[in-house]
Amino acid sequence: MNKALKNILERNSHRNLVDPIPSKDEMEQVFQAALRAPDHAWVRPSSFIQVSGAGLQKLSDTFVEVAKESFEDLTDDKIEKYKNAPFRAPLIVILVSTKKDHPKVPRIEQIISTGTAGQNIMLALNALGYGAIWRTGRFAFNEKISERLGLNDDQTIIGYIYIGTPKGKKKSLPKMNTEQYISCLLYTSDAADE
Repeated sequence: MNKALKNILERNSHRNLVDPIPSKDEMEQVFQAALRAPDHAWVRPSSFIQVSGAGLQKLSDTFVEVAKESFEDLTDDKIEKYKNAPFRAPLIVILVSTKKDHPKVPRIEQIISTGTAGQNIMLALNALGYGAIWRTGRFAFNEKISERLGLNDDQTIIGYIYIGTPKGKKKSLPKMNTEQYISCLLYTSDAADE
């Protein structure tokens, strides 16, 4: 099987991620892959925030502060969950989509472009032998988090990619029945003439 196709078919989300993380040179390759995502008119809506080391504590503090300010259903257990969330991996890449004014590229298309950049990040990490999982939840598409991280009104966090070396048993992947997800519209010349 083709190596690139095998990488796509075997990519998996990993919950348990530990050190080591990719090197600076490896992350350069990962970000180069991210920036090859589809990008109509080259508006370049995607950017990334790397979080590791002391940055994980800063992100933890930010999650807790915003939760206390914003969430009415807050319990001690939820506060603890939000506090610990960034420490589930030694490296996080935050996906940021910046709205660019363009007559042919609507905002939703720009967000989708950043989403495909995220997928390219995960595929590149998998190819390099690392693991990742994409997380969203209450801290994605959250204006207060964006503000705390120094983003402007045109910027939106669409997700967090947690990165590290997979630990534990590899999850088995089911073979998908593609017929459940595909339909075809066929036109014959006779039908077109009617």
